[in-house]
Amino acid sequence: MNDQMKIVFQYILPKHLFTFIAGKLAEAKMGAFTTFLIKKFIKQFNIDMSEAKHSEAEDFDTFNDFFTRELKSGLRPIIEGDQNLAIPVDGCISQQGEIKQGRIFQAKGHDFSLRELVGGRDDVAAPFDDGLFSTIYLAPKDYHRIHMPITGKLEQLIFIPGDLFSVNPLTAQNVPNLFARNERAVAIFSTAIGPMAMVLVGATIVGSIETVWEGTLKAQKNKELQYWDYQDQDIVIEKGEEMGRFKLGSTIVALFPKDSIEFDEQLEPSSVTRLGKLFATVK
Repeated sequence: MNDQMKIVFQYILPKHLFTFIAGKLAEAKMGAFTTFLIKKFIKQFNIDMSEAKHSEAEDFDTFNDFFTRELKSGLRPIIEGDQNLAIPVDGCISQQGEIKQGRIFQAKGHDFSLRELVGGRDDVAAPFDDGLFSTIYLAPKDYHRIHMPITGKLEQLIFIPGDLFSVNPLTAQNVPNLFARNERAVAIFSTAIGPMAMVLVGATIVGSIETVWEGTLKAQKNKELQYWDYQDQDIVIEKGEEMGRFKLGSTIVALFPKDSIEFDEQLEPSSVTRLGKLFATVK
């Protein structure tokens, strides 16, 4: 199948139904068949299981248990220092840079609205006007837990129903407004550098998005936006601690205020990222 046909197929595929079925299979305990699927997946994507806390396919009761597997303790040390932000995920940088006139660069010929990304709320978008963004793609082979780049107090969470296009590089280059049209969760934190948003973007066959404080997030039948306010609660997540996870891979978009940080100069589009390494420094 050529690239154009792959994109056309995504438009006509019943993505929500397909994702629902895949999610049910991924959470089912199917014994030997689950083990068979995991072994095939490991081979297909050349996954390095020597990094995992549990390294054998037989160690996992469900495919989701395998996909959200823990790493061995100490394998991804978190960079120290209050001036240093840590890379939040294993993956690859899709795009990174300045938010210009309320628009975020997606790929050549495509950008999308900051305001739409965060659910159409001006109060949520305003602190990031003219700020910085980093979009990181998590491939199927990657570790799929998301960690905090800097210590933050949770202020609010917005869950936005939407499409479920794939978020791989080919799709990012060909589907307009991709990250602001797919289902996503927007977590807003207050930090030492000001507000920070961690946007977890869903995708085809991503069974669910989870956060450590609310668990699994799923669209309601009426497909309305869901909102949680934590300003009166003291939920603090330290730098390097897990804040969420994907079941079957996707993308994160991290947002920072203007003049708050400088990204590590070695990071650019297509750079491989490893959790805990230097992401940015405080200005």
